[in-house]
Amino acid sequence: MINRIRDIRKQKGMTLAEVAAACSPATTAQTIGRLETGMRNLSLAWMNRIGGALGVDPETLVKGDAQRPTQVIARLTEAGAESLSSPHDAILPTELVDGASLVCLSIETSQGEYRSGDQLWMRQVSPADAGNLVNRDVLAPRSGGRFAFGRLIDRQRTLVGLLPPGIGQRQIVIDNPAWLAVAEMLVRKL
Repeated sequence: MINRIRDIRKQKGMTLAEVAAACSPATTAQTIGRLETGMRNLSLAWMNRIGGALGVDPETLVKGDAQRPTQVIARLTEAGAESLSSPHDAILPTELVDGASLVCLSIETSQGEYRSGDQLWMRQVSPADAGNLVNRDVLAPRSGGRFAFGRLIDRQRTLVGLLPPGIGQRQIVIDNPAWLAVAEMLVRKL
């Protein structure tokens, strides 16, 4: 088994100390570093603690030797494409979601910044968390099996206000949606 703790930690933008502090119970940055490098055995208990600290499924922390990983091999900078000093695993954003359910919105007609053929991957959240989503694109269920999509512009008690991405469209107000899904990743074919 190959350990992917470092790749996931870096993709989440966390330091060793931050992961160590987020573990329950907390540990030291040195211990996390030793687990990352394989100097210390990664037990199931450690996988659960570190997975919880990183907000990922513990199984995501390891991969089999036979699997050929997708790797990040270069970066695009002002000077152009540059190789990385050492390639690292590309962790899919779907693996970085902390147990939340993902849904996909397929864009069939260009609207606003979205083009026909785009896929918008969204993380389902509770309406109680909507206060943190103002100015983010969200999908909300409506009655009769319909949906509303747009920029969250207002959240008051049970009402959610969305501004659709198309030009000249009016605000949509939804009363007490069962859930909301916030945009996490845009997939656009070239």
